[in-house]
Amino acid sequence: MAKSKRQIYACVILILLFCVIILTVCIIKFTKRGCPPDSFSHAAVAADTGTCSQIGRDMLEKGGSAVDGAIAALLCTSLLNPQSMGLGGGAIFTVMDSTGKVKIINARERVPGNYVDTLKSCPNPPRFVSVAPSPGSVWIGIPGELRGYEEAHRLYGKLPWATLFQPSIQLARQGFPIPKILGQYLAATISNESQPLRELFSDESGKLLQTGDTVKFQRLADTLETVAKLGADVFYTGKIAKDLIRDIQEAGGVLTLQDLASYRPSVLDAWTIPLGEYQMYTAPPPGGGNILNFVLNIMKGYNLNPTCLSGEQKSLFYHRYVEALKFANGLKKYSNDPLFSANITKDDLADHVRALISDQRSHDPQYYHTTPYLESTGTTHVSVLAEDGSAVSVTSSINHLFGSRVLSSRTGVILNSQLCDFCQRVDSLVAGEQPPSSMAPTVLKSKSKVLVIGGTGGSMITTGVASAIINNLWLGMSLQEAIAAPILYVDSENAVKFEGNFDKDVIEDLKSRGHIHKPIKKFFNVVNAVEKDRGCISAVSDARKMGKAVGY
Repeated sequence: MAKSKRQIYACVILILLFCVIILTVCIIKFTKRGCPPDSFSHAAVAADTGTCSQIGRDMLEKGGSAVDGAIAALLCTSLLNPQSMGLGGGAIFTVMDSTGKVKIINARERVPGNYVDTLKSCPNPPRFVSVAPSPGSVWIGIPGELRGYEEAHRLYGKLPWATLFQPSIQLARQGFPIPKILGQYLAATISNESQPLRELFSDESGKLLQTGDTVKFQRLADTLETVAKLGADVFYTGKIAKDLIRDIQEAGGVLTLQDLASYRPSVLDAWTIPLGEYQMYTAPPPGGGNILNFVLNIMKGYNLNPTCLSGEQKSLFYHRYVEALKFANGLKKYSNDPLFSANITKDDLADHVRALISDQRSHDPQYYHTTPYLESTGTTHVSVLAEDGSAVSVTSSINHLFGSRVLSSRTGVILNSQLCDFCQRVDSLVAGEQPPSSMAPTVLKSKSKVLVIGGTGGSMITTGVASAIINNLWLGMSLQEAIAAPILYVDSENAVKFEGNFDKDVIEDLKSRGHIHKPIKKFFNVVNAVEKDRGCISAVSDARKMGKAVGY
């Protein structure tokens, strides 16, 4: 009798387990049924290239954290897009753990101790520059990139440190075909460059490599291999540090071993700002999250919805958006002051500025308190959403294209030009200070949605990221549509520049309202993002840089 009861209990348990399994499958299918066909169920990575997104995804599939995936993708990007970022630069991480807590890891470059009067070399008048002004070596800040990786991995990493480096070491050693984007920048930027940077990208006969040619980074592979084995200390206090400083000083730079040894990243709470139904987590100064939030706060007050892109409402929407960007330009000179910047994010300031926006016309630059400043381009961004719900939005940069254009031939590291970001922003430098930045790695979260987003393009970051967020959250566009939509940019002189495929009728309407239109040959903005909406994960790497997101 007892045996019979045990059999009955066992059957009941099996039936219940079977029912639970069937119910779970049904829930998953029901949830997934409304998802886009190219969405993912578990995790995704959006980097500048498909190769680097894949390497990041591989780390997630191995059981790695979102930070593991981000670091591996960044190391890869330093090879495939070395004009944008690398170990010679700096980064800002916005990290959300699986419980929803968000921290900022600020590994932005710092002013060296023996800095020269660099500000005397700033371009005058200020202008948009894609390469660092000469001489490049005076613009080199203390690189914080690798210390940022180390701290992020210490706090959030799951896989062994060395594992994150192996794919990039292999790529650097074996070589790979030069991607189209890198090929274009090589021809435009370093075709007449002096040694050793040109030598790095030349064949044995001295001819500059082109798109599709195989490039290898043997010295950088050695550096990556040593760091993988010994940790970041070898880059800041060991043999690599000595080789790096020797090359920098031979090129005319002022960094010292003491500068490298003194570098520490900072870990702080993210700025948490309400944005309608969302909580926005972003980087405080020297990051550019304050300016991004200021623009979004102004625009949310207009109660945006998809009808804003119909008929005459479309021109009005863009007029208001341009006006918001002009007021944002007027605040950039204060953006490195944490106390002032905290006020930039408040609703009452946005309400005040919104009241100053006339729907009929634009105004002179003095109305917005705008003063010209040096504009730049560059940077890379990686967005990661892991299976456990943790996320990383990280922006990394060496500033201008190929940074300072100073290559450490002994280490294979290209050095940053980050001190340029002080031009027209400060009257003097302070040792250890970090330059202001437009970098705004951001996570937005509501009850049903998580958006991990950030952008590249130097001064164009605010425009690119703000446009994508507005399009996606309020104007009814999918993530793909939101990022692909044509954008405009307001420069430091408050002239409006439009992407080539921008609506011509809107352009003419904005000109009739008094906006100054200035042509531009190329837009440098790129937005990479991952979104989870009711169980559906969408990931987009901006087609402007020929990127591809990957997930599973």
